[in-house]
Amino acid sequence: MDDNKIIELYWRRDENAITQTKECYGGRLRALSYRILHSHEDAEECENDTYMKVWESIPPQKPRHFFAYLAKICRNTALKMLEKQKAEKRSAVLVELSQELTECLPDKHSLENTAEQELGDIISTFLKTVSRENRIIFIRRYFLSETISDISKALGISESKVKSSLFRTRNKLRNYLSEEELL
Repeated sequence: MDDNKIIELYWRRDENAITQTKECYGGRLRALSYRILHSHEDAEECENDTYMKVWESIPPQKPRHFFAYLAKICRNTALKMLEKQKAEKRSAVLVELSQELTECLPDKHSLENTAEQELGDIISTFLKTVSRENRIIFIRRYFLSETISDISKALGISESKVKSSLFRTRNKLRNYLSEEELL
């Protein structure tokens, strides 16, 4: 079933919407949450929480890109779950991802007048300026939390190419944010 038909089921409050969503995207959502939580049970719980949140948000929301909408909810749900589980000690994977982006993202003090949504829009605009391959690598690494090895295998390129792409894209992002006066 295509995304528009699934969204229409949500709008009609037809519970089959959840079944169709799970059939089309369940595996990808579970994999996304597993990469963050490293637990099959927690990933399954996160997937189910995602369906509930989508049910509660559509309507009034009517997402244009359904999987991106699902992935955002799933990712945020997994991160909140991880935060609760590891209140004192963060996951090494997330620390690694955070450290990679620290140098190119503004700190909270410089974001006083910039809403998170606005920063997200600025980063989305930036990603349109890089090549399709670099954009895919960046999103797979920092939004979908995939490992460099997984990205390399999925795209059929070397790990060193993935690393250099990420390095260059982070530098370009830092320059872009500096031009936008956010750094």
